[in-house]
Amino acid sequence: MPYKFFSVIIIAFILYGCVTKPYSETNKVYKKQSKEFALRLKEEPTIDANDSIKAPDFFVGTTNFSMRKPNFVIIHHTAQNSCDTTLRTFTLPRTQVSAHYVICRDGIIHHMLNDYMRAHHAGAGKWGSVTDMNSCSIGIELDNNGFEPFSEAQINSLVSLLGKLKKDYNIPTSNFIGHGDFAPTRKNDPSILFPWKNLAAKGFGQWYDDTRDTVPANFNHLQALRIIGYDTKDTTAAIRSFKRHFMQDSSRRINDADKAVLNNLIKKY
Repeated sequence: MPYKFFSVIIIAFILYGCVTKPYSETNKVYKKQSKEFALRLKEEPTIDANDSIKAPDFFVGTTNFSMRKPNFVIIHHTAQNSCDTTLRTFTLPRTQVSAHYVICRDGIIHHMLNDYMRAHHAGAGKWGSVTDMNSCSIGIELDNNGFEPFSEAQINSLVSLLGKLKKDYNIPTSNFIGHGDFAPTRKNDPSILFPWKNLAAKGFGQWYDDTRDTVPANFNHLQALRIIGYDTKDTTAAIRSFKRHFMQDSSRRINDADKAVLNNLIKKY
């Protein structure tokens, strides 16, 4: 009897460990890499002297510095069917993709990377003059396959997180954008089902007014897209991205209603 009892206890501990710490091995990798970065930051800056570079006789460290901070938040949908799948994807070295946060359908938030670290989430693209978005942004992935509504619990968690990030890093209202806004030729996330209007009402991203001025006869919609931030090198992709974000429309042509919205939005950027 005691033998059976202890066997059950041992099995229970094993199962408990598997359930509560499924990423113990990859967490070790995270800690190791973080420690290596920390050691590099602690190193005294030096200059490799050569014939054309003269090094000083002593080191002078400035007293005026701080950590780099994020200035954008990029919102994604995972295009996968479960939070577990995404967590596995972001812990496989071969994928080379990551995000700072993953928010599951039930509202659980996984903070996968220190906010001051550079995640591999945005990739190639352009927003305004920014081309290296990974170096100045926080990436948030929402567990969603791209064809389904976002859950209330998920959006509630997102709003709470965005409030903290905006306060902690003083992120401008206009700098909460989607992956598809930054990379319109490659990405379409978050989908047209994402509630941008609701987020804008809480201070995360811009939105247009219900009452709008008459559009000038010489209105240039491509220039307006550039003012907002869109890369218009591929005009069709830029228009499609704008319409997905602001019009919840997947078409590729600008109409009069779109121009009225653009004319209103450029006054906010």
